[in-house]
Amino acid sequence: MRIRLTLVYAVVLVGTCAVLLALNYALLYRSLYTNIHDPSPAELAATCDQARFDPEADGKCASFGRVSIETDRLRASTLVDTAGTSAIALAGIAVVGLGVCWIVAGRMLRPLCTLTVATRRISQDRLHERIALTGPHDEIKELADTFDEMVTRLEASFASQRRFVADAAHELRTPLTIVRTGADVQLAKRHSTPEQWEAMARRALTATDRAGRTLDALLALARSDSGALAAETYDLAVAAGAAVSDADADAEQAGLTITTDLRSAPVQGDPALLDRLVSNLVDNAVRHNRPGGWIEVFSGENDGAAVVTVRNTGNPIAPADVQRLFEPFQKLAKDRGSTGLGLAIVQSIVRAHGGTVAAAPRATGGLAVTVTLPVSAERSTAGSPG
Repeated sequence: MRIRLTLVYAVVLVGTCAVLLALNYALLYRSLYTNIHDPSPAELAATCDQARFDPEADGKCASFGRVSIETDRLRASTLVDTAGTSAIALAGIAVVGLGVCWIVAGRMLRPLCTLTVATRRISQDRLHERIALTGPHDEIKELADTFDEMVTRLEASFASQRRFVADAAHELRTPLTIVRTGADVQLAKRHSTPEQWEAMARRALTATDRAGRTLDALLALARSDSGALAAETYDLAVAAGAAVSDADADAEQAGLTITTDLRSAPVQGDPALLDRLVSNLVDNAVRHNRPGGWIEVFSGENDGAAVVTVRNTGNPIAPADVQRLFEPFQKLAKDRGSTGLGLAIVQSIVRAHGGTVAAAPRATGGLAVTVTLPVSAERSTAGSPG
C-alpha cells in the first residue's frame, strides 16, 4: 500500500508540475512571438516594393530582414533552452517527489502498522490488550477505536462463556456427586437394609432428575441461540393456558392463587420454544413465591405487538439485582430445585424471535415480567386496510 500511495502521489505531483510548466511555456511562446515594435506585414511589403526605386527603402528592407532573422533565432534558442530547463526541473521534481511521497505515505500508514501489530498481539488469552491509538480524530483513529470496542465486547463474551461453562459443569457435577456418594456409602456398609437401598435409589432419582432438567434447559438455550427456528403462526394465549395448566398442581400444593386473562396474541415463531418461554415464566412465578401468594398471567395485543405478562408475589428484589436474573445460573436465593436458567432461556428465545423482555420488581415483593413479540405476518396483513 505504501508503494501504491507513493506512486499515486508522485504521479499527481509530476503531472501537476508538468501542466504548470506547459502553461508557462505556452505563455512564454506567446510573449516571444508578440512584438509591438515589429512592422506590420503590409508595411513590410510596401517598403520592400519601394526598395527597387528608393535606396533608403532598400536599406530599411534589408534591416528588417536582418532583425527578423536574428529575432527568430533568439526566439527559437530561448524556447529550446526553456524546454530543456523545464525537462531537467521536472525530472528533479519527480526524483525528489518520490522520496517525499514515500516519507509522507509512511507517516500516514504508521497508525495502520500499529493496528496490525496490536491485532497480531491480541489473542483469546490476551483480550485485555487495546490499541489505544493517539493522534488526530481521523478515519484511522476511528477504525482503531472501533476495533478496541469490538475487542471489549469479545472479552466480555469470552468471560461470559467461560463462566457459563464453569457453572454448567458445577450444576451437572453436583447431582452426579450425590449419586456416586450415595452408592459408595451403601456399598461400604456390610449390612444394608432394603429401606436404605430404596432411600439411596430415591436420592439418585432426584439427583438425575435435576441433571436432566439442567440438560434440557441447556439444550433449549443452545437451540434458541442457534437461530435455527421454525416459522409458524402460534397463539401465545394457547401457550399461556398450557403453562398454567401444567403448573396447577405445584401452585395448589404451595397454596398459590392463579388468575388469568388470556386474550389472543398470535406470533410467528417456533411453537416448542414459545411454549418453553411461557412455561419458564409461569414456573418461575410458582417457584419463587411465598406461601398463600398469587400469580397473574396476562396475554393479548398492545400497540400492534403480542404481549405476555406474568406477575407474582414473593420476596422483595432490589432493582439492581433484576438484570442478574437473566444471566445463566444466577440465583438470588438458595434453591436446589432451580437450574438458574429459566429467565436466561426466556431472554434467548425472545431475542431469537425479535422481541423484548422487561422485568420490574414489585414494591410489595415479587416480580413482573413482560414479554413483547411482533405479531404474526398473517395478523398484520389481515389488520391492514385493503
